[in-house]
Amino acid sequence: MNVASVIEGHPDDAIALISRARTTTYGELRQHVAGYRAGLTGLGLQPGDRIGILCGNNWYFVASYLAALGAGLVAVPLNPSSPARELERELAAVAARALVVAPAGRGSFAALDRSQVPTLEHVIVTEPFDAPGSVLLDDLVSTAPTPIVERDPEDIAVLMFTSGTAGFPKAAKLSHRNLLANIDQMQAQEARAQHGSDVSLGVLPLFHIFGLNVVLGLSLAAGSRVLLIERFDPHSALEAIIRHGVTIVPGAPAMWTAWSQMPGLAADSFASVRLAASGAAKLPLEVAETFQDHFGVTITEGYGLTEASPVVTTSAGVETKPGSIGVPLPGVHVRLVDPDGDDVLIGDSGELWVKGDNVFKGYWEDAAATEAALTPDGWLRTGDVAVVDDDGFLFLVDRVKDLIIVSGFNVFPAEVEEVLLEHPGIESVAVVGVPHPYSGEAVKAYVVVKPGRSLEEDDVIAFAADRLARYKCPDKVMFVDELPQGASGKILRRALR
Repeated sequence: MNVASVIEGHPDDAIALISRARTTTYGELRQHVAGYRAGLTGLGLQPGDRIGILCGNNWYFVASYLAALGAGLVAVPLNPSSPARELERELAAVAARALVVAPAGRGSFAALDRSQVPTLEHVIVTEPFDAPGSVLLDDLVSTAPTPIVERDPEDIAVLMFTSGTAGFPKAAKLSHRNLLANIDQMQAQEARAQHGSDVSLGVLPLFHIFGLNVVLGLSLAAGSRVLLIERFDPHSALEAIIRHGVTIVPGAPAMWTAWSQMPGLAADSFASVRLAASGAAKLPLEVAETFQDHFGVTITEGYGLTEASPVVTTSAGVETKPGSIGVPLPGVHVRLVDPDGDDVLIGDSGELWVKGDNVFKGYWEDAAATEAALTPDGWLRTGDVAVVDDDGFLFLVDRVKDLIIVSGFNVFPAEVEEVLLEHPGIESVAVVGVPHPYSGEAVKAYVVVKPGRSLEEDDVIAFAADRLARYKCPDKVMFVDELPQGASGKILRRALR
């Protein structure tokens, strides 16, 4: 078994990718990836070695991902806009031996302190630039291709950084079985399934599990094509949908909100779209109503998380209910449980637990976090609270964890707080999520300044921006004399919210 096999068996002349106005057929993609596999093996990389992929949504990412998996390596997708310090921490955490750097990640890589990642031996660049000891991707590709390496279904295919169900960001271990199982589960849901004639909009970041497996993995397995877009702009994205006859649009709520607010759009702007899906955060009801009333498009909502590879539920193909995340995919089992682990009654709220072949293997070298997330019999504790109605439809109502979701990306307050506490002028800090009309939630920091020091809001935001990905940085900083605490001394985030 190997996820890289998803591109096998499709017609040679069928288009697989559209990237930067260039098309790549399945035949061309297979040929290039096979040579790329050989090049990676020629570097001395062995099955199980970790390779970081620091690329935007383009051909380079797709080829690197498939070649890495096909060579038996473990792919580690990384955010190309992350600051160097965050990349150092992530690469070191997984002991990466190699890193692919495309132009989108060049700035972050240039600031990288290689001494902080002692395991990093090989840097593969997609275009020439000043990177000592690097090898150009085109020079790496061998004319003597090698076959796909067979892997055990339980072998790790991808390490995906996530905030997890609690704690700081950690690498979720997704096996070949996990990723392929979720693709099969999505394909088994008839209305959610893709076909060779479909064209998917690939604007969701491929370093995010939604973009990686729901968009890229599913499309390639189905033999359809992916239109890769590196940055979302509502005007140009809509033009691309119309020009290429896009039939499937997976998006985060921020995308749908942006389109709903564009003035003067024709009623047939999304006429080619047969499946519109929203995930990663709650879709505002008024946005769904706008699309239904003005464009005649039903946006289906679902639910998923990195640890489930990621899709758990969908409302595609079932009678939609406002605010519902739908029903579980075929082959995915869910429970709603109380604090004692017992099933709750219909209509009562409980923590959502998930089980299936799509549920991850645990967190990389973090037994404690793995034990907290997975029960002994394989149920994933999501940390999300839901209710189910008499018809089996699920509704999210709360979160057990303090997770903040910004445009579909997870932000754990403790990580932001740890970084801000490094500022010499900050005595204490607490971070919470607050509603935001575009991104769903935004990060807000409450800061207590050290005696005798003076700080401005911009100072705090700039300090965070040098150390954290942009979506994790506070949008707003409030200076307070003290933070509310409970009897145990724990900060009361609910009071701040």
